[in-house]
Amino acid sequence: MSTPPGPASGLPVRMPRPRQPGRHRRPEPLVAPEGAPALVLAVPGTPSSATRSLADEVISIARSELPGLDARIGYLDGDDAEFPTLQSVLAHAAEERTARFEQARAAGMDVKEPDGPVAVVVPLLAGPDSALLRQVRQAVMDSRVAAELTDVLGPHPLLAEALHVRLSEAGLARADRARLFTVATAADGIILASVGGDEAVQAAGITGMLLAARLAVPVMAAALDEEGSIASVAEQLRSSGSQQLALAPYLIGPEIDASLVEEAAKELGCSAAEALGPYPAIGKLALAKYTSALGISPQQTQSTSAH
Repeated sequence: MSTPPGPASGLPVRMPRPRQPGRHRRPEPLVAPEGAPALVLAVPGTPSSATRSLADEVISIARSELPGLDARIGYLDGDDAEFPTLQSVLAHAAEERTARFEQARAAGMDVKEPDGPVAVVVPLLAGPDSALLRQVRQAVMDSRVAAELTDVLGPHPLLAEALHVRLSEAGLARADRARLFTVATAADGIILASVGGDEAVQAAGITGMLLAARLAVPVMAAALDEEGSIASVAEQLRSSGSQQLALAPYLIGPEIDASLVEEAAKELGCSAAEALGPYPAIGKLALAKYTSALGISPQQTQSTSAH
C-alpha cells in the first residue's frame, strides 16, 4: 500500500513564507519593451568566420540579459552577402518596423505611427578610435535611418576584470589576490596595448589603473598603431623595476590584425594575453550602452513591457 504524500501525522508543517514586499522582493525577469529599437552591433575590421562567431556570442550574451531584445550585427567592411554592412542592417530594420506598423493598421488595430530611433548602434570597441568611429557615423548617415550611436564600451571596471582573466588564462597573473601561491610566469609590469592614438591610450589608462589595483603591479597603456609607443612604455616600466613584462591587448579583437600584437610582444621579448574577445562583460556592456541610450533602467524595462 502506498504512503500518502506529505508529512507524517503529528509533525509540524512548514508553510511557505509570504512574499516580501518592497526592496527585498526578488526582481521580476526583465524583457525588452514592446516596439523597442533594435540593438545593432557595429563590428569593425575585415569580416571573417571568427569575427562573426565573436559578434554572435556578444549578441547572445546581450539577449540572455534582456529576453526579447532585437539584436543584429552590421559589419563596417561587410559585403552585403555573407557579412551584411551596417547600412543595410539599419535599412532592413527600418523596413521591418514600417511593415509591422502597416500590417497592424491593415488588421484594424489601433496603433500609432512609430517614432524615435529605429536602432541604437553600439560600436564593438573597447576604447575610442576616431578613424573607426568616423566610419560608423558615416555608415549611419548613409543609411538615412533614424539611429542613435552610443559611446564605445570602455573605460569600465568590467573591462579591467576581463583583462585580468585573459592575463590569468595566459599564466601571466594570479587568478585572484586571495590565493597565496604565485604564478612562476606572472608579470610584474603590464602594457595595455590599444589602438586609436593618444585618446585611446588615455582611456585605456583609466581601465589600467583599475587593473593595477587588482594585480598590485604597475600597468601602463601604449598605442599599437603609433611607432615606438609600446617600446617607450616598456622602457619606462623596466627603468622603474619591472623585469617581466606582459602585453595585454585592450582590444576586443576584430579591430586590428592579430599579428600586430604578436609582433609587438616578439619585439619586446615578452608574452601576450589574448584579446578580450566575447568575454561576458562585453555583451553586458553593449546592452548597458543600449539601455542607457534609451533611458531605460531595469525597473522601467519591466514596467514598460507590462503595458
